[in-house]
Amino acid sequence: MTERLKGKVAVITGASSGIGEATARSFVQQGAYVLLGDIQEDLGKTVAESLGSNAEYVFCDVTQEKQVANLIGQAFEVAGRLDVMMNNAGVVGARAPIDEIDLEQFQKTFEILVAGSFLGIKHAAKVMKPQESGSIINMSSTAGLNGGFGPHAYAAAKHAIVGLTKNSAAELCRYGIRVNCIAPSGVTTPLAAQAHLGNFRAMDELEATLAQNSPLKDRAGTAEDVANAALFLASDESGYTNGHCLTVDAGFTSGSKSGAPQHMSNVPFMREAGKTGLGD
Repeated sequence: MTERLKGKVAVITGASSGIGEATARSFVQQGAYVLLGDIQEDLGKTVAESLGSNAEYVFCDVTQEKQVANLIGQAFEVAGRLDVMMNNAGVVGARAPIDEIDLEQFQKTFEILVAGSFLGIKHAAKVMKPQESGSIINMSSTAGLNGGFGPHAYAAAKHAIVGLTKNSAAELCRYGIRVNCIAPSGVTTPLAAQAHLGNFRAMDELEATLAQNSPLKDRAGTAEDVANAALFLASDESGYTNGHCLTVDAGFTSGSKSGAPQHMSNVPFMREAGKTGLGD
């Protein structure tokens, strides 16, 4: 297969596991040099080592501006440029009924998800503007598109990321920089297993549950599905895509549901006042 990211330099936050790890593996396989930013130090180093000489781990807490700036600065030192910035680091965060949410937990959820993405955009833009090119990818969620798909703080933060993506795209496009985001539904990752089942190792059980509830028969979403979307947005194949939120959700947000649809039965043409048929 053609190396779709050959010669590109990429930074991925939250890259030690789940979607971030899958994306890092995909990017390296497609020819990119990837810096993996994460707070999971041992795991991050292990993943980077498994990817070989085209990957490097850098400790990065995305709520700390100096650490985000350092991560991007190290990427720039590799080749004097930054081609792809993926703001992927995240948490589920505060989970409680709206009248019971702790304010500090609510604010911390926003700090990691929204401020963390903002800092990634800010410092990536500083590098990308002089070179007049680059792709910034943010991680939203179906909970950022529809109500009822996630906890309150998480949903509000993911909605904010969609807005931040569109606003940043509107500004940075004049410099040749594209800003897009991805909105997955639940996929088989350790974070999702912990959120749904209380056990980050219960990947097989999570996959079975997601497959059962998926609009696509017996098909659970995977981290690799999201990584494929990120690969498209990172590559030149999406060179005219900007300000877009790409769903990876088997159609959940467009109304697709598991099982047979109830409105597709073959019945006569329905008319007014209980009449059927096309009439005379």
